[in-house]
Amino acid sequence: MNSPLPKVLHPVAGQPMIRRVIEGAKKAGAKEVRVVLGFGENLVRPVIESLGATGFRQQNQWGTADAVRAAQPESLEGLVVILNGDHPLIESRDLEHFVKSFDQGSADLAVVSCELKEPGHYGRIVRHRDQVQAIVEARDASHDTLKVREINTGIYVLRAELLNELLPKIQSHNAQKEFYLTDLVSLALEEGLKVEAIKAPRHVAYGVNTQAELAKVTRKIFKRKARALLESGVILVDPSATYIEDEVEVGPGTVVYPGAFILGKTSIGRFCVLEPNVYIHSCEISDSVRLKGGSYLEDSKIGEGSQVGPYARLRPESSLGRETKVGNFVELKKARLGDRSKASHLTYLGDAEIGEDSNIGCGTITCNYAADRKKYKTKIGRGVFVGSDTQFVAPIEVGDGAVIGSGSTITKDVPAGGLAVARGRQRNIENYSPRSPAEVREVSAADKKSGEREK
Repeated sequence: MNSPLPKVLHPVAGQPMIRRVIEGAKKAGAKEVRVVLGFGENLVRPVIESLGATGFRQQNQWGTADAVRAAQPESLEGLVVILNGDHPLIESRDLEHFVKSFDQGSADLAVVSCELKEPGHYGRIVRHRDQVQAIVEARDASHDTLKVREINTGIYVLRAELLNELLPKIQSHNAQKEFYLTDLVSLALEEGLKVEAIKAPRHVAYGVNTQAELAKVTRKIFKRKARALLESGVILVDPSATYIEDEVEVGPGTVVYPGAFILGKTSIGRFCVLEPNVYIHSCEISDSVRLKGGSYLEDSKIGEGSQVGPYARLRPESSLGRETKVGNFVELKKARLGDRSKASHLTYLGDAEIGEDSNIGCGTITCNYAADRKKYKTKIGRGVFVGSDTQFVAPIEVGDGAVIGSGSTITKDVPAGGLAVARGRQRNIENYSPRSPAEVREVSAADKKSGEREK
């Protein structure tokens, strides 16, 4: 991967790839998930334990069979499924199919296989009279064996008792001097046991070993989500240029334009419009909301019929009521706007509560961060009119129906229905210019004649 990050922690459409494998196993009904840890254990262990899995350290990197030994299979009972941590495209329904096929069949050991046009580095399934005879690693395979297109996905299904019987018998007689889990097949056949290959779709076999493969898998996950949304009635203008993570919910009739990134636990209602290049992370968005281009929203709530943007930013814990408007270059942080209130442009509202039907003029700032390095709140009531270029020095309260004159710096509470003007009184000083009135008239006349000549 050419990266200091452990491979299984690389994100696939917003989730570490190991999380996708663990959650797939749990959804398929696994009672316990054990993860073998090696490189980057100190980073991987907290992630897998937060998902309810148990980590087991592999002391030496001596191959796949050695990795399974590290997971202490002797303490297991019942059916065991062995998976790869770097196959993020696998789904719970795939695992359910493998288990069901094994239960309904008569095999003692099942290996999951699939056919690829270009098998590449994958181990080959070798058959005789259609019966599985062995799995041969590509680096140990002959020229003829490399022509086989049926490959081993690295997924095995068997009983714990058989696993513990065969595992100690695996030897390192190969080019790499490693203990291959694939030898389970030949050992089982030597014992007269039945081995079957469960055919799987190609996505099950897709492992990630490079950044290019990681990007390809991510595209596949986004495409899978887009297909599901299209089937549910969401209108994606260009599904290939829309990036929506697994946990996102979008209502039917909503239109999503290209370049949208919708991440985390976001829910979006019906009949919304998300214009190009919006970024949404873990937000609750009601019906009939319009998010205009370039807007950036995090951990916020948007009421029905509201408009945001273009180029607005809603930082965490912001909340908009019904039919509100937050316009271009407006930033909110822990701010709540009541129904039908609006801040149309060039405004910062931090740690603020604003009632219904209030208008926040252009250039308004809530000065919430004080010299003592603490945050203070601004409270603005219902039906308040705030003139442009106003600063509220928090903590401060403005009563219902108040009017704030443009250009004011408000440092004291404003009563309901009051008018607050906090700016220097204008004074006009006559004859302030060093030129006399006559000189000014002569200059103006000369400018006028020059303009006429140019026309």
